[in-house]
Amino acid sequence: MHLANLTGAGLGLRRGLLAELIGDEASGADFLEVAPENWIGVGGRLGKQLCALSERRPLLCHGLSLNLGGFAPLNLELLHAIKGFLDEHGVLAYSEHLSACADDGQLYDLMPLPFSEESVARIAERVRIVQDVLERPLIIENVSAYARLPGELDEADFVRAVLERADCQLLLDVNNVYVNSLNFGFDAEAYIAAMPSERIAYLHVAGHYDQAADLKIDTHGAPVIDPVWALLSSAYAQHGVRPTLLERDFNFPPLAELYAELAHIRSLQQAVQPLSRYGT
Repeated sequence: MHLANLTGAGLGLRRGLLAELIGDEASGADFLEVAPENWIGVGGRLGKQLCALSERRPLLCHGLSLNLGGFAPLNLELLHAIKGFLDEHGVLAYSEHLSACADDGQLYDLMPLPFSEESVARIAERVRIVQDVLERPLIIENVSAYARLPGELDEADFVRAVLERADCQLLLDVNNVYVNSLNFGFDAEAYIAAMPSERIAYLHVAGHYDQAADLKIDTHGAPVIDPVWALLSSAYAQHGVRPTLLERDFNFPPLAELYAELAHIRSLQQAVQPLSRYGT
């Protein structure tokens, strides 16, 4: 299932952008995305502003702390709170990271997973539990990483195996593919090509930090660079156009600059739009 009624280019909604977005009736974003953990239980002025924006633009949610790949029991209290938030705001889709982020306590980081058949089976079962509680599909995101754990699968095969075993959808983060391809020395184009078109729900792009020639850090704190734009264009050509979201978490430029990046996303989409929206 695709987000059939969602098109174009979206923007991650951060509190640092909230005031400008509220004051911009002719928003350059076709949709918005929030982390529910940052908004659950938030009332007052901020809560009203979020409600106002969710009435003007379609809203997606991208979770931060579900710990899909961890061993600690899933946080059912958090899951029920997320379900309430999704219902309250009419959220179109909910995604989470294919990573671990908790053990005895919350780690507040996205930790790498062993790319193993055992991990595939365990995560698929956790995805099923999440979907049962939320009463809606879950979309999983490929993540950036800076270390590899032992496992018999490569990253692309691991992601494909989880998607198949869990019967869920993919949030394809193009910048994460690019970052990992340089950090671990694989072909980013081949990775993109290996993803199953029928399971790609939407895409992410973002900027990153060049720590070294062979170490890129996924910061979401800079403009998208040309190689990532090229990889996004390649993803459209291979899989068809999908809704695509720009992530920017800090170092916010003027809103017009973010809108210019959204316009560039649309231009790449339009370049392949006549061929197919969702591939063949």
